[in-house]
Amino acid sequence: MTPKPLETKKDYQKYVDEKSPNSPILKNCFNAFWVGGLICSIGQIIMWYCASKGLDTALSGTVVSILLIGFSAFLTALNVFNKIGKFAGAGSLIPITGFANSIVSPAMEYKSEGYVMGVGGKMFTVAGPVLVFGISTSIIVGIVYLIFNTQSITLV
Repeated sequence: MTPKPLETKKDYQKYVDEKSPNSPILKNCFNAFWVGGLICSIGQIIMWYCASKGLDTALSGTVVSILLIGFSAFLTALNVFNKIGKFAGAGSLIPITGFANSIVSPAMEYKSEGYVMGVGGKMFTVAGPVLVFGISTSIIVGIVYLIFNTQSITLV
């Protein structure tokens, strides 16, 4: 039996709605919230530990960043971070751990093409645009800040 052809956009939209699974938005938001909060809480616990050992805030923040990047790269290599990402969505991608995952995943995937053209060439396929737009935006914001927050310069 041949399916009836879809004649209008309305018929097509009705067909798509019937075939598409409903996304549990509330559940996904909750999972993203608690997993992202857990990652940030782990970072805060590391920060408190560093402070208890006498490190200043800036150095503690550096240690937290290095450890979270290392943990997420390690979990990506074990294919655990991808499972966390599927479960938590943006909750695992927003912290620095998601950025590390976006660099390690393509590097692992393209390793078979060699270290230069594979790993080196493809490592920043996902993270590259984030870096370019982030750096560009920070430069523009810095210029705007410089223009509007400089004191009037008087020439003698």
